[in-house]
Amino acid sequence: MNIGQPIELARNYVTLSNNHDLVQIERLFAADATYYSAYFGEYKGSSAIHAMMVSFFGRFPDAHWEVTEYRSIENNGVEFAFTMSGIDASSREQVKRQGLERIYFTPEGLIRHIAVCKPGDFPKLD
Repeated sequence: MNIGQPIELARNYVTLSNNHDLVQIERLFAADATYYSAYFGEYKGSSAIHAMMVSFFGRFPDAHWEVTEYRSIENNGVEFAFTMSGIDASSREQVKRQGLERIYFTPEGLIRHIAVCKPGDFPKLD
């Protein structure tokens, strides 16, 4: 994997998330991938991650992520700050939350781990 490829893969993941394309998103994960979110918990395996995402997009049918900068990190990883906004379908309230996300890729370009943390859980981007 070349040095710029993880950033391209992360941008694609965010674009597919903003398009709510769960079919394509599911194909991005390694079968044994893991996902941790300070907001939604921990998931192991692509099937569990996909089920969580189906539930998430059901709750936030207009969810959108704004990302201004992607940064390469160790182990085929990418780190970025985001702002997620959307309306919570259960409460009909507008939600806007910020966070930091790290995505790690396999040498083949599949997602092997995602960590989503609240601001302050990761060091700030330069």
